[in-house]
Amino acid sequence: MGENEASLPNTALQGKKMAYQKVNADQRAPGHSQYLDNDDLQATALDLEWDMEKELEEPGFDQFQLDSAENQNLEHAETADLNLDSIQPATSPKGRFQRLQEESDYITHYARSAPKSNPCNFCRLLKIFCTAIILFIFGILIGYYAHKNCPSNATSSGTLDLQLYQEILKTIQAEDIKKSFRNLIQLYKSEDDMEISKKIKIQWTSLGLEDVQFVNYSVLLNLPGPAPSSVTLSSSGQCFHPDGQPCSEEARKHSSQDLLYSYAAYSAKGTLKAEVIDVSYGNADDLKRIKKMKNVTNRIALLKLGRLPLLYKLSLLEKAGFGGVLLYIDPCDLPKTTNLSYDTFMVSLNPGGDPSTPGYPSIDGSFRQNRSNLTSLLVQPVSASLIAKLISSPKATTTNNACTPLELPNNEERIVNMQIQTVTKFKTVTNVVGYLKGLTSPDRYILVGSRHHTAYSYNGQEWASSTAIITAFIRALMLRVKRGWRPDRTIVFCSWGGTAFGNIGSYEWGEDFKKVLQRNVVAYVSLHSPIRGNSSLYSVASPSLQQLVAEPPYDLHCNWEKADDPSISTPPAPKNNFNCSRRGQCPETNVSSVQMQDDADYFINHLGIPTVRFSYEDSQLSEGPSFLFEALFPKHTTKIEELDPFFNLHETITKLSGEVILQIANEPVLPFNALDIALEVQNSLKGDQPNTPQLLAPASRLRESTELFQSDEMRPANDPKERAPIRVRMLNDILQDMEKSFLVQHAPPGFYRNILYHLDGKTSQFSILLEAWEHCKSLASNETLQEALSEVLNSINAAQVYFKAGLDVFESILVGKN
Repeated sequence: MGENEASLPNTALQGKKMAYQKVNADQRAPGHSQYLDNDDLQATALDLEWDMEKELEEPGFDQFQLDSAENQNLEHAETADLNLDSIQPATSPKGRFQRLQEESDYITHYARSAPKSNPCNFCRLLKIFCTAIILFIFGILIGYYAHKNCPSNATSSGTLDLQLYQEILKTIQAEDIKKSFRNLIQLYKSEDDMEISKKIKIQWTSLGLEDVQFVNYSVLLNLPGPAPSSVTLSSSGQCFHPDGQPCSEEARKHSSQDLLYSYAAYSAKGTLKAEVIDVSYGNADDLKRIKKMKNVTNRIALLKLGRLPLLYKLSLLEKAGFGGVLLYIDPCDLPKTTNLSYDTFMVSLNPGGDPSTPGYPSIDGSFRQNRSNLTSLLVQPVSASLIAKLISSPKATTTNNACTPLELPNNEERIVNMQIQTVTKFKTVTNVVGYLKGLTSPDRYILVGSRHHTAYSYNGQEWASSTAIITAFIRALMLRVKRGWRPDRTIVFCSWGGTAFGNIGSYEWGEDFKKVLQRNVVAYVSLHSPIRGNSSLYSVASPSLQQLVAEPPYDLHCNWEKADDPSISTPPAPKNNFNCSRRGQCPETNVSSVQMQDDADYFINHLGIPTVRFSYEDSQLSEGPSFLFEALFPKHTTKIEELDPFFNLHETITKLSGEVILQIANEPVLPFNALDIALEVQNSLKGDQPNTPQLLAPASRLRESTELFQSDEMRPANDPKERAPIRVRMLNDILQDMEKSFLVQHAPPGFYRNILYHLDGKTSQFSILLEAWEHCKSLASNETLQEALSEVLNSINAAQVYFKAGLDVFESILVGKN
């Protein structure tokens, strides 16, 4: 089905039996071949067969017996009836002769009386009789043990898989991850990311990973200027840096890198003096209200981060006529235990990839566009303490446990002068890519992505956690590979560069190998930001993979020991080796399909590849406004080790991700759930959105097709006795491309093109429909809404046709065999 590519080695693996929630199909065509079920006809046929004059040992009888059994199996399969209300295991019916041979009086049908007057005939008959008895007993033994061993083989296979996973994952230790983390953070001061990339390549190669290579791209980076940006209050003449500290020559000369890197990459640069207008979160309603009161042309918007994608909000402000933006995070949107009032942060205004080569890779000879800035707005991230000084407020206050948000009164005027200095340069971004080639399906890839530090950006240490985790899994995996084992499918390990500037490394690599990846990639497992907090395990997964994440097929227990010291915020070492890998039983585990800031972006939105990511987060932060993760704060080593002092959380993420990787790489049938996609579509149409009833009928047809597909095709594939290699390969090809139908052509800035992903965990509707409806309310025309409805309708219809075509292919193959 897929060709081997020289640039991307192929791979595959030995599998285990997959656990699915199956809908049974007992018949493919109700009423078809009813004569096969008539008892009288079958009895008559049997009598005719047993009246045959040929002896059991005569030539041709064995062949007849085999052919009859095979025909009976085919007839039985064709008379299966579709029953969507029952769930039954797939069984393989026995042939008529096999059943009859198990009867105790089987030989009596063949015993023939011998003439008593002829001693030679008697001896001959005795020999025949003894031979028949021996053959009969031998056949019974073979049939008995064959029948007995069939189900036990399936169980044995599952047990062996479980033992294999345990053997691989138990070698992952928190202490090893900690050592790797501390070694990596010593390298971040390099002037470019080549030193870190070399370290990663050397380490992966030493562990035994095959064909580890650098993939370099020359890309356009927007870097901070020689001095920090500044904001000056016209009324007092006071000058402030983004962190709220007063400007001074000494501060400019000795400014820390954190202050220097408080900027918006690819913002317009220059100076703007204008009135500040508070636009709150900058949604359509906020702008509609403000434009009725004030002239916003060339003004500076005071904008809170969160609730909607930053690129979308900036597009609204730019369209409204604003000239600049002061971007901040309201302390009321953060947990009470988090104090970021004086912290600065970085954001990227790059939707993804090298801005000078939009939509195509930055390889030698590519045309380079002049795009030093991606917006006409001057955008400056600032701290909440600076905003408090700007509006003459003692920061956000808390009264009666209620936080008072920062807000500039409408009747007060503030004029500021903002100055932004950035420089644009072409720099080399390096990806490190290594391969573990598969055994049986080397042309099917599971991508595992982490990220490493890119120079010219924050000294944050999240990248070190990401790199240490992927290295720990490679180490555990290669220990087993050195003993002769290999996965069925190829596992491709990727460490991306240029992430802080808009996932540049992953985008360029994806664009470079797009045709190969579209055909061959099965899934993407992300290790982007594994430790963002320490209170709850949070999982993001494509709808087709949510069942795998939430309900793993193996009973891996989640059994934490309670800490004796209540001051320790992270859970200590678990009692079991899997560190909470029984995901369905772990407390505070959330699984959803939501947008995320991640290198998986290209693979989700341009290739439609199913994706999984595990991370630990602060539960209070996740309950606040969405899209606060777009701010890149400088998490230092001490911060990461405060969150996870024993590195138990790192170990947990490594094992959870590793278990998913092994299952996807090893399952004979990919552990994807087609029906869950249809259910997700139907759930996305719930609510009081207008004009969605026209989508309900196509969504219902999609569900019917996926139910039939899952029961009619995936049911027999889950039974090892009925599993045909060619049929399984065809089935997997359909499963891996299920999400591609949901990639829309046009999405608002910052919104996912893959409409199966929601804006956040609080909304279940299609994000492009929500945005179109908000846009429609502020305008007299509903053209935008109709376009969005058409996009969704076409996606649902394309998916339904896709599954129906898959069913037709399998049906035609079965008819051809008959």
